[in-house]
Amino acid sequence: MTTTHGTLNGKVALVTGGSRGIGAATAVRLAREGADVAVTYVSGEGAAKDVVREIESLGRRATALRADVADPGEAAGAVERTVRAWGRLDVLVNNAGIGVLGLLEGLALSDVDRVLAVNVRGVFLTSQAAAARMTSGSRIVTIGTCMTQRVPGPGGTLYAMSKSALVGLTKALARELGPRGITANLVHPGPIDTDLNPADGPYAAGQAAMTALGRFGTADEVAATVAHLAASPYVTGAEFAVDGGHAA
Repeated sequence: MTTTHGTLNGKVALVTGGSRGIGAATAVRLAREGADVAVTYVSGEGAAKDVVREIESLGRRATALRADVADPGEAAGAVERTVRAWGRLDVLVNNAGIGVLGLLEGLALSDVDRVLAVNVRGVFLTSQAAAARMTSGSRIVTIGTCMTQRVPGPGGTLYAMSKSALVGLTKALARELGPRGITANLVHPGPIDTDLNPADGPYAAGQAAMTALGRFGTADEVAATVAHLAASPYVTGAEFAVDGGHAA
């Protein structure tokens, strides 16, 4: 077992959608910085438990909570269960999200409802529940997308719309929660090498070519920015592109 000593010693974090990809990398990075971490999952229980074991190997406490943020009760419930387990919540990372890509005329109402329920309403409700429990020095970090700043081709209307809503939400949260000493920021990943969008996938070459660096990023590179914001007391209401220059 490794004992961690970092910028988040004694803090408690909740990472939604923390069983894989950016969420899993973020959960482990926050633990390396000293935080105890709860992660939520919907169907990836085994993967979530793997993340818990990795965090525990660092000498931090961890738990996996099944919670679908599209369900209002489960979104708030994840916050309450975290606080009930460890007595506090200092860092919320709104990472859970889904992407439904397709041409405008082919998108069904059920697609619209599901994407907005997860990507917008779920983030709002989780942030609302967290803010009610947070004290001065707490942080809310939300994961957006590079497509809020540049949509390079057709098929992204629904996804880009849902993630763009998080810009207004984050800025408003920063204003409302700032007097309480709570910050809110937004991270926009570009093409990131994950199981859902692998760097060797069929569409990877085109995505990489749209970045200034000509490559996919890693989940750890996004997690590093989230960890920085989780420890930054004077950064709020801001957007951070971790996109390899996709929006340049």
